[in-house]
Amino acid sequence: MSSQRTDDEVREAVRERYATAARLSLAGQSSGCGPTSSCCDGPSCCSDSDAGHAGDPITADLYDATDAPSDSALSASLGCGNPTALVELHPGEDVLDLGSGGGLDVLLSARRIAPGGTAYGLDLTPQMIELAERNRAESGLENARFLLGSIEDIPLPDASVDVVISNCVINLSTDKDAVLREAFRVLRPGGRFAVSDIVLLREIPASLRHVMGLWTGCISGSLVDSEYIDKLRGAGFVDASVEVTRHYDRGDLEAMAGLLDTADLPAGLTPAEAVEALDGAFASAFIRASKPA
Repeated sequence: MSSQRTDDEVREAVRERYATAARLSLAGQSSGCGPTSSCCDGPSCCSDSDAGHAGDPITADLYDATDAPSDSALSASLGCGNPTALVELHPGEDVLDLGSGGGLDVLLSARRIAPGGTAYGLDLTPQMIELAERNRAESGLENARFLLGSIEDIPLPDASVDVVISNCVINLSTDKDAVLREAFRVLRPGGRFAVSDIVLLREIPASLRHVMGLWTGCISGSLVDSEYIDKLRGAGFVDASVEVTRHYDRGDLEAMAGLLDTADLPAGLTPAEAVEALDGAFASAFIRASKPA
């Protein structure tokens, strides 16, 4: 059976996975294949020549390519939804993206809040910050700022933004209560929380919670939908809701399981049995809440 992972081990695995994705994008290679994509494990995912997110049912087909501020920002997106479609943004508002990666959602937001608004992107890895800055330069947008730091300890003052967004990142945190408290802290009164994330629709076997490939692949660390709402309320938010946007069928699950490192699975559990255990257990969702005015 897989040994239980410490929080530090999980954080380091997440950091390295996304740093690798950024390095490949900076080198001009697709970040949607192999071990660098958000929810796709193993070198058999797709070849280096494949474009987009061909091997990954979670990250595929989330954006209209004609809306993307740059091809590089679009190809580096590793999310499970499009949080910029969740919330109405207005010129002059300030937005923070938790786990901004290559900067796509920051840049899309920056266009919508100009003039007068600033879009901040926060990411844990210097390589992603470098990639995001390159994408910002290519876009020509001047009201985007990228910050290096942890989503559990946001480097912004209290009540400094109007909207907090995120795209399939909060599930990767080992301290989700801290993330939600920090999101609440930096929001102004009346501010909006609008994120895309993976949620569990029921509990999964405890043994699968410690499969690193499933954690870095956005599944094992996910909250049950009702628990997500409870944690938002516990942080002080009101009007919390979870709206499922995509269920994953058995074919999607089989594709993901085929890319897992079988050595990381609990002893005696086959990829087919992992599919059975996960069938119907998780989905992409929009999660919304507000800070009281």
